[in-house]
Amino acid sequence: MKHFAKGLILSLLVSTGLMAGAHNVTILTASNADGKITPKTIEATFEKAGFFINDNRNMLPPFIKNFKTVDFDVYNLFTIFKKDAVLTLAKKYPTIGLFSPMSMSIYTRKGTKTISVASLSVPAMAKIMGIPADDADLVAYGKLVQETLQKALPNAKKETVSYEMSKPAGDLVYHAALKMEKGADWEDVKDDFEMAFEGELPGHDFIMAGFNDLNYDFEEANYEGYNFYDVYSICNISVIYTVSKLHPEAGAFAPCSLYMYNKKDTNTIEMAFPTVYNWISSLAIEDKASKDVLITAQKKMEEILKKLTVAK
Repeated sequence: MKHFAKGLILSLLVSTGLMAGAHNVTILTASNADGKITPKTIEATFEKAGFFINDNRNMLPPFIKNFKTVDFDVYNLFTIFKKDAVLTLAKKYPTIGLFSPMSMSIYTRKGTKTISVASLSVPAMAKIMGIPADDADLVAYGKLVQETLQKALPNAKKETVSYEMSKPAGDLVYHAALKMEKGADWEDVKDDFEMAFEGELPGHDFIMAGFNDLNYDFEEANYEGYNFYDVYSICNISVIYTVSKLHPEAGAFAPCSLYMYNKKDTNTIEMAFPTVYNWISSLAIEDKASKDVLITAQKKMEEILKKLTVAK
């Protein structure tokens, strides 16, 4: 019985990436000579498993429009989450919004007959969110994601990357907060802030790739711990185009999820997003072009939040 238990735990650790030395990003690659596996078939598999699909965006048209050339026959940014799993985790860990939705890249390099999907491991997400990697609900959620990917990509194998992860050069998460005046109507403050935030994005080269009102789902499930909980999916075309040339698996971080929430009986709007130091360290990014575009994007988003959350 003890041997069985140990074997079961070991299997679970391997499947969710909890073993020491595992990479933050998991890449599954399947043979696809007949072209039967597509972003749409992958999406359908996740829908069948009960996931909500935020987006399954074909990035080739914007790549071609902005940069003229592409290195892929397929490159999609795929964002998903499972409403019941997120609610369960949100009750314990407000930072779950950093991965609600989760991001993945679906890609086929030019001249190849395979299709790959890159996603973040449970330990990577847990470290960024600052929650226990062995939380049973998080492990079960990550396990379901990987099982669904295996169904979507029959006979897929995990790729072994040639690089080793590096130590992050900065904080994994950038936090900001806006204190509301005593007696202020949180709905008015929220509306004004979000309107200002959305207005800043285009001038800083960001686009809003998606938006989740998580609190709507929470209230539908009779949970009222928040006044509001919104998650923005933010994308910068230059960033993903540049980084994906050498690291197509970078889509596991893109678009970036930025949450804003206000808990009941508090007067603070909390905000956070995963920083580009996750990209750089997890993917061992060393080329100047990728680093420059990532650091520039990080600074621009920090500028926006500092401007809008400064005390007045």
